Amino acid sequence: MARVFQRLLPHPFLTLLLTAVWTLLQNEISAGMVVFGLILGIIIPWGTSVWWPDRPKGVRLGKMTTYCFLVLWDIVVANIQVAWIVLTVPNAKLKPAWIVIPLELRQPEAITMLAGTITLTPGTVSADLSDEGHSLLVHVLHTNDPDAVRDDIMDRYQRRLKEIFL
Repeated sequence: MARVFQRLLPHPFLTLLLTAVWTLLQNEISAGMVVFGLILGIIIPWGTSVWWPDRPKGVRLGKMTTYCFLVLWDIVVANIQVAWIVLTVPNAKLKPAWIVIPLELRQPEAITMLAGTITLTPGTVSADLSDEGHSLLVHVLHTNDPDAVRDDIMDRYQRRLKEIFL
């Protein structure tokens, strides 16, 4: 039974996410839109499952939800900080930096989430992943202490992602 379920829904979380996104993009919640979103949510992961051979064994949804709220909060705070920097710090006094973040994560999905989180947060952008996948190159708009930024990213995001992906 579980094998049939996994074959029909290879990525149940993605199915739910696609259904929700489709419904929200329609600007109206109706039974027809939810059903069509569910159909898309089943067909798309099923059709792309051959390209996901090493998917994570599991994801802790509670920790993922907490992580999403943390990232949303950090985006709001970073927007204010970047606005303050742009308004008060002259270009000549900006201290941009390239920072290498050593990766303890090995799953591509977790590394992608880390890189996406960094890029979504204003003032930082993920620029490169090392060939071996052991480090991530990040550009920071302004910092006095690149080591503190590296440590903050490792503790605030990478540590949590290690807990989320089993």
